[in-house]
Amino acid sequence: MSYPQLAVMNISHRYFDLEEFFSSASASGYTCCELWTGAMHLYVDCHGYDSLEQVRELSQRYGVRIVGLCPEQNNPKPWNIAAELGAEQVMVSSGWAFLNEPIEDAWGRSASMLRAIAEHAGERGVRLVLEALQPVESMVVNSAADTKRMIEAVDHPALKACLDLGAMAVAGDTIDDYFDLLGDDVAHVHFVDVAADGTTHLAWGDGDRDMRADLDRLVARGYRGVVSAETYDWRYFANPAAADAQVMAEYRRAIGA
Repeated sequence: MSYPQLAVMNISHRYFDLEEFFSSASASGYTCCELWTGAMHLYVDCHGYDSLEQVRELSQRYGVRIVGLCPEQNNPKPWNIAAELGAEQVMVSSGWAFLNEPIEDAWGRSASMLRAIAEHAGERGVRLVLEALQPVESMVVNSAADTKRMIEAVDHPALKACLDLGAMAVAGDTIDDYFDLLGDDVAHVHFVDVAADGTTHLAWGDGDRDMRADLDRLVARGYRGVVSAETYDWRYFANPAAADAQVMAEYRRAIGA
């Protein structure tokens, strides 16, 4: 059985420097990462960004390839440096709506924004992956059905879908729902554990999902992309490397490595 490659994210390493992230990721056995562009690790705004030389050097030195960027959410920024880092994709979300406006007004803005970003990305050979958000984060795209509707509204080949297990669980969707609705448009997965109380973004083993079954279901549906461990919770901030190592250990146990 061919399993998806496991990537790690730096989002819980925000109180450590970027070298600690790459060093600990390599020590735990990761060979790829999804880089969160938090200002403390890599500052990016509409006027410019930090030098990329250090990021490239750390990636090469520790053998951890950058497969994608995850800009600060939940308003995706219409500029990216993925091509400069050799990354294949950029994570985007729908943005948000004012609470006192019709949701369709926000929907229209979101579709227009994502179309513009998709055109920019497509010209540079970069894929966008749209992640549904939880209702507490945004009211625009929350489910597999919402994701499909937005991708159809944008109607650009550069825009694909991200299946986030946390948002999926909160919406009451399943892995099969995503693949039934979106098929090959499912191009990325945020692979997180979820607790019975609804807490998401947990390290494998800290929640109540059957993550082995989730992994096997992805394989059964033909998914061959990357699954990113988007481990993000206050409990991990003091020792994020331990959480990353825990996820890798569970992954290796599941695939028999």
